[in-house]
Amino acid sequence: MRDEFVAVTFQSRFGRAAWLEPYTEPTLVSLARSGVGRVDVFCPGFTSDCLETLEEIDQLARAAFLTAGGKEFRYIAALNDQHAWIAALAGIAIRHLQGWDTSGADDGDALDAQRRRALAAGAPG
Repeated sequence: MRDEFVAVTFQSRFGRAAWLEPYTEPTLVSLARSGVGRVDVFCPGFTSDCLETLEEIDQLARAAFLTAGGKEFRYIAALNDQHAWIAALAGIAIRHLQGWDTSGADDGDALDAQRRRALAAGAPG
């Protein structure tokens, strides 16, 4: 195996049904048993770390890798509250809200006008 490579695995499993494979934890165990000493793990499907990810990946999968002989497990945090991410997210929101009244109007006519614009833009009725 090369010194550096990327493997894509899938964390979530629901019930007893087969899920997307390869699964993360068995892959990490296999890597450790084959002599891989260090892994860097990140979860790009999330824009912030959720408790499920922190528990399943940064705790349980870490323990499985280290127990199977791995030496170093580095969890790379999601973007979370980093300034650059929050600024980018704000930019996306502002760009997609262009033309919409975001002043918080709560009178009936303003709300009706917003509803008509949303329906005209394809929102479900």
